Amino acid sequence: MTGLIGVVVVVALGLVAWFTPLLSVRSTDVAGATTIPEEQIRQVLAVPQGQPLLRVDTVAAAQRVAAIPKVATARVQRMYPSTIRVTVTERVPVVFVDTPDGTHLLDADAVDYEIAPPPPGVPRLVTDTPGWGDASTAAALEVLESMPPQLRGQVGEVAAKSISDISVTLLDGRVVVWGGTEKSERKAAVTLPLLTQPGQTYDVSSPDLPTVR
Repeated sequence: MTGLIGVVVVVALGLVAWFTPLLSVRSTDVAGATTIPEEQIRQVLAVPQGQPLLRVDTVAAAQRVAAIPKVATARVQRMYPSTIRVTVTERVPVVFVDTPDGTHLLDADAVDYEIAPPPPGVPRLVTDTPGWGDASTAAALEVLESMPPQLRGQVGEVAAKSISDISVTLLDGRVVVWGGTEKSERKAAVTLPLLTQPGQTYDVSSPDLPTVR
């Protein structure tokens, strides 16, 4: 008998949570958005005020928010008694690509997500077919990722004719011939002291035998 009463209580509580306005959406919190307007996120979220929290499909809501081009990831949570929390991670530009229709920003995954002026410090990417799924683009981004901040901050352009023919042009016009992505950390370590020597082209494609000319 006691067990039956317990089941009835649980079912009753579930029905209350499913239908009662006491556990319904009355506010929406947005976290992580810095350049995306919070109102845009709330509109795409499309969770109406007054909907019982248990009836909110958080997976579908997160998928809607993640469809915003500047959103890398999105998470939607029920925060009892009456709040929906949306946490987003925005895409961060790593390189930009000049095209006839404008300047495209690409993130670390090579996702082309926005046409906008590049922020300071973001280098130009030059490949035949820049973007997600392009091997040369991925190789160029891997090279940039391998660089310490003091070297990466000097880069104005990274060009990848192929995955084994990558070069970097610094802001002062000097060129670093990188070669392929293998031994990139070693190449980065060699490049910094090498740049203290006078020259225009610094070849670290063979990092144990670098040359300056």
